[in-house]
Amino acid sequence: MNLFSALSSSPFRRASRQWIGAALAALIAATMVAALYLSVTARSALLGREIQRVEWETEDMRYKNADLETELAEMLSLNEMRQRALAAGFQETKPEDVEYIYVPGYVPPAPVILERGDETLSSIQETNPEYTESLFDWLRRVFEGAASEPARMP
Repeated sequence: MNLFSALSSSPFRRASRQWIGAALAALIAATMVAALYLSVTARSALLGREIQRVEWETEDMRYKNADLETELAEMLSLNEMRQRALAAGFQETKPEDVEYIYVPGYVPPAPVILERGDETLSSIQETNPEYTESLFDWLRRVFEGAASEPARMP
């Protein structure tokens, strides 16, 4: 038996091969975990950037919408509407120029009343007192009940 074959089959050589194999397996596992971590991190970073871009676009749309609302308000202002009506050939009317026509059988719609009635107050009064009790009222009631009961011995 030569020296090389004796060293290659020695217990020390086998143990070192096992350690090298375990270290390589651990290195491969750590590399796979690191690659998975980098992949997830890269995806989340891309999604974060996409969210920021969409938020910026949303904010830009809000500004454009506010600008358009301002422009519409200017176009519908009294002075602007008056100038456009005069430019279109309309004339301003005076109260004596208006002629009212009576239409038999016409009933104007009932006016809309936007005030609260008594039904709102009655529905509040019908609410169960358990639902209107505050936390402090409940604690006071619990402690008063506990203080009025005699102490029990086990």
